[in-house]
Amino acid sequence: MSDTFPDAPRPPDPEHGSGTTLGLIAREANVSIGTVSKVLNGRKGISPATRARVEELMELHGYSRRGAERPHGALIEIVLEVVDTGFSVDLLRGVSAVAREHALSVIVTEHGRDTALDGDWMAGVMQRRPMGLVLVFSDLAPAQKRQLRSRGIPFVVVDPAGSPAADVPAVGSTNWEGGHAAGEHLLGLGHVRIGAISGPSHRLYSRARMSGFRSALEAAGPEVTLVEAEGDFGRVAGYRAGGELLDGDARPTAIFAGNDEQALGLYEAARERGIRIPDDLSVLGYDDLPFARIVSPALSTVRQPVREMAEAAARMVLRIREGRSEEPTRLDLATALVVRGSTAAPQSAAPAPSTDAVSSPE
Repeated sequence: MSDTFPDAPRPPDPEHGSGTTLGLIAREANVSIGTVSKVLNGRKGISPATRARVEELMELHGYSRRGAERPHGALIEIVLEVVDTGFSVDLLRGVSAVAREHALSVIVTEHGRDTALDGDWMAGVMQRRPMGLVLVFSDLAPAQKRQLRSRGIPFVVVDPAGSPAADVPAVGSTNWEGGHAAGEHLLGLGHVRIGAISGPSHRLYSRARMSGFRSALEAAGPEVTLVEAEGDFGRVAGYRAGGELLDGDARPTAIFAGNDEQALGLYEAARERGIRIPDDLSVLGYDDLPFARIVSPALSTVRQPVREMAEAAARMVLRIREGRSEEPTRLDLATALVVRGSTAAPQSAAPAPSTDAVSSPE
């Protein structure tokens, strides 16, 4: 019978602390030491799930590399699908305003429409180590959320594409109410043959906007008809879908364009067909982007406080970073109807009694 002795305690490792080595973390994560090293140094080529698991184990074991961990950069990152829209420009202005107040720089990531944020992006974030992230429309995988939290990088989603998880801070606006106000405005002018260009049906805010619009029309009774075409909130989609509505058998006397970008496309489709706005067709947008005031005729729209939403998201990121958890992490800002020159009563009908619309001289 051979003698057995208890394992001697592992001597503390001055580099890694508490006796924890790369090898131990690698064994528990069922990966190679090289993989652990890549995670430690923020390199690419590691799946989000593996990276999150390794970082969880590093945190669990109190692992720290030699010396102090690299500090967070004096920057805030905004993640956009595309950067070449008025909506994106307003968002960037909002984040930049807050960044200036706190002497932070702003970095912009463009990842494309309906494209998931991948491991390469996450590896870049780990290298940049921003003070926080403002994510527009984007959702994060559970592993990505764990990874960001393990590194102390807070994030807030603006206009979430879907219903955000309970643990995801978010800033949006009252899209249902805004869509409802749009419908009531067109009804109040006397329109009963109405068209609408929706946004992507898989986007929560798009569905909410159209739900409010339909609700207003349904409440007006069966004499009101609605014909819809689906867009993607882009100008080209507004041109295409608007053309479909204008070429239909019973042309609408008013069209809710879904957003201002699609309204611009609809303007062009109407112009090509010799349809005058608002004499022959009322057009109503959504967002109140800066160009809405200078197009001809000036665009009636529903104001969504885009810049204020971005400012609120950036401030929320910094509050979370400061540990001010008592403040709300869900916020919906109010929308408001802005009446300009692109909506009027149809030529064949007198307007109904006025509603409580907000008017604008612009």
